[in-house]
Amino acid sequence: MALSVASAYQQKLARGDITPDAAQAEAVQALSRLEGDLNALSEPGFSLPFLHRKKEPPRGVYLWGPVGRGKSMLMDLFFESAPVARKQRAHFHAFMGRTHALIDVWRKGDTATRRETFPGVRGGDDPIQAVAEKIAGETRLLCFDELHVTDIADAMILGRLFEALFAKGVVVVATSNRAPDDLYKDGLNRQLFLPFIALLKARLQVAHVGGPKDFRLDRLRGARVYFSPVAPETETAFDALWLALLDGAEETGATVEVLGRKLRLPHVAGGHLRATFVSLCGQALGPQDYLALAGRFHTVFLEDVPVLTPDRRNEAARFVTLVDALYEAKVRLAVLAEAEPEALYPAGDGAFEFERTVSRLQEMRSEDWILAARD
Repeated sequence: MALSVASAYQQKLARGDITPDAAQAEAVQALSRLEGDLNALSEPGFSLPFLHRKKEPPRGVYLWGPVGRGKSMLMDLFFESAPVARKQRAHFHAFMGRTHALIDVWRKGDTATRRETFPGVRGGDDPIQAVAEKIAGETRLLCFDELHVTDIADAMILGRLFEALFAKGVVVVATSNRAPDDLYKDGLNRQLFLPFIALLKARLQVAHVGGPKDFRLDRLRGARVYFSPVAPETETAFDALWLALLDGAEETGATVEVLGRKLRLPHVAGGHLRATFVSLCGQALGPQDYLALAGRFHTVFLEDVPVLTPDRRNEAARFVTLVDALYEAKVRLAVLAEAEPEALYPAGDGAFEFERTVSRLQEMRSEDWILAARD
């Protein structure tokens, strides 16, 4: 039998995995309340008897606060303990990617494809109702990590989708770096998004996990973030730092859209991106692509950076632009490279301009930079 979320949290404290934190303790109380509400339904799959009695389903929980305060860890403890057979934990961007794909199938698929994708669903002409019915048939508890809305297509769907999910008795737990009122801030047609914010605040208990300590920064404080040359021991250390920062979070991948093009990034966990030099600098990406990445991610792991020669001047120029974008956005950067910064591009067109990149790479490996970089 799984431990309760409160017991699992106390166990981590007792082992010394974490240290006492008042904000986390309040969040545990909110999650324990929901755990108790779910337990009161008496069955692990809960068939939602409250719907037949015209009662509201249990109120979910919305955990928000800066990066590294333990939100994902708390939600994972709750997910493991939740007395629900049909439950799902997903990164929010992955969930919305699947939602868009399902809407596309409903709109464009033939009858056979619809029946195969949506067995038993009768959604009429409304794809959002059909998608909500399918999701509600699969799960009764949805746990979202990193709820963060920047895409207008997501913003226009969310209100109606979640209204339908709540109506079907789905319970939601979410983490976010933003308070509900700050979601999709300054977004296009944001007034159309406001009903979703009101719905979240009505159906989820909001808990601020805003303790003064960034636990992930502890792993970076004083840590080596520039690894060279590329060798088994440096690759092992680079991998270990990546896993330490993820702290058990799953790599979900992400797609970033720039000027109508889609950049598929397979190694993403929340605000952490891991990519190879070839994938970011070996193809025809430009400043807008790098600005989009710098805006989307607070930590970037870049591996297999080669020593650049004059015949690779285009790749060197892209690398310069990438580092500039990350630097200006105050992104934390870990690098696995064949050589130290000053030896990466010693000669060739643009070597003079590369000196600025050398200086920035040296600054970005310092503890002061790591502590001052953005969440």
